[in-house]
Amino acid sequence: YGRPEVRSFLLSSALYWLEHYHLDGLRVDAVASMLYLDYGRKQGEWIPNVHGGKENLDAIDFLRELNRAVYREHPDVMTVAEESTAWPMVSRPTYLGGLGFGMKWNMGWMHDTLSFMKEDPVHRRYHLGRLTFSLVYAFNENFVLALSHDEVVHGKGSLVGKMPGDSWRQFANLRALYGYMWTHPGKKLLFMGCEFGQRREWAHEGELEWHVSAMPDHAGVQRLVQQLNRVYREEPALHEIDFSPEGFEWVEGHDAEFTVLAFLRRGRQPGAATLLVVCNLTPEPRSNYVLGVPSLGHWREILNSDAHEFGGAGWGNLGGVDAVPLPSHGRPQSVSLTLPPLSTIVLRHEAHA
Repeated sequence: YGRPEVRSFLLSSALYWLEHYHLDGLRVDAVASMLYLDYGRKQGEWIPNVHGGKENLDAIDFLRELNRAVYREHPDVMTVAEESTAWPMVSRPTYLGGLGFGMKWNMGWMHDTLSFMKEDPVHRRYHLGRLTFSLVYAFNENFVLALSHDEVVHGKGSLVGKMPGDSWRQFANLRALYGYMWTHPGKKLLFMGCEFGQRREWAHEGELEWHVSAMPDHAGVQRLVQQLNRVYREEPALHEIDFSPEGFEWVEGHDAEFTVLAFLRRGRQPGAATLLVVCNLTPEPRSNYVLGVPSLGHWREILNSDAHEFGGAGWGNLGGVDAVPLPSHGRPQSVSLTLPPLSTIVLRHEAHA
C-alpha cells in the first residue's frame, strides 16, 4: 500500500466505478486484513512497523487517502468498511484521526443477534445479554446492521433456516428479527432473497427462489419488509438519530424471565412522535404487560409482525392503547399491552386518540 503505482491503481479503480458506473457507494472488504501486519500470520511471519507496532501504517494512510478522494469528488456517495475488530474511529473524519469511512458494518450485532435467535426460546432467558450488548457500543461508530451474503453462504444456510422450531415458529422468529433490526439504531442491509424468506442457501450460480414468494408464509415476510420500509421512511424517530444516543432509550432491557425487550426511539425535532418498540422473543403471548412511557395520551400500534397479513396469528392491541397515570419503569405513566408471540410491535405516541 506504500507503492505509488499500487495506490494509483486502487484510487483510480474506486473513482472509475463512481464516475462511469454511478455507484451509490463502495464497501471495502476485510479492512482488518489491511490494518494489521500480523493479520492471519504467526509470530515471525511479519515485520513490525517503524514504531515497533503491528499496525500497517501504509494501509492506514492509503485508506484515509481513498476516503478523502471519494468524498471530495463524489460527496453524495458512501464508503463502508467491513472491519471485524475494535479498531477505533473507522467511521470518523480523517482530520480527527479517523479512517474517514462513512459507515462501518456492525459485525458484533450480526453475530450476537443471530446467535441469540438460533437458541430455542426456552433457553433465551439465559442469553438476553447478547441482544442488549450491542447498545453498549452502538454509537462508537456510524454502524450498518448487515445481514449480508456472508450469513447465507458456505453451508451457513438461509436466515429462516437458522430459526428454531417448526415452520410457523421459524417464520415468526424471522419476522420478529426483522422488526428488531429495523427499529435498532443503525442503518440496515438485507441480502437478496432474505426479504421473502428464501429457504435455500444462496448460490451465485443460480437465481433466487422467486417462486416461493407466492406461498403464504414467504409472501407474509415480503409484505412485512415492505411495511417496515414504509414505517422506517415515514417515522423520523427510526432514522434521524441513528449514530448518537439521543435517539434511543431503554424501557426494559433486563426482563430475562419473559424474554422481552422494550425501548424508545426519538427524532431530531421536538415535535416528532416518539416510538415504543417491544419485542417478545418467546412463543408465549403476554397479556397485561406493563411498560412505563414518557407521555400520557394514545399509543397507536403502527406495526405488528404477528399481524395476519404477514402470516402471523393476529394477536395485538386493537389499534393502540391509552397511557394511564400509573408509575412504571421510572416513569409516572404506563401502558398495558398484549404482546403477541415471537413478535416485534411498534407504537407511536399521539397526544389524542
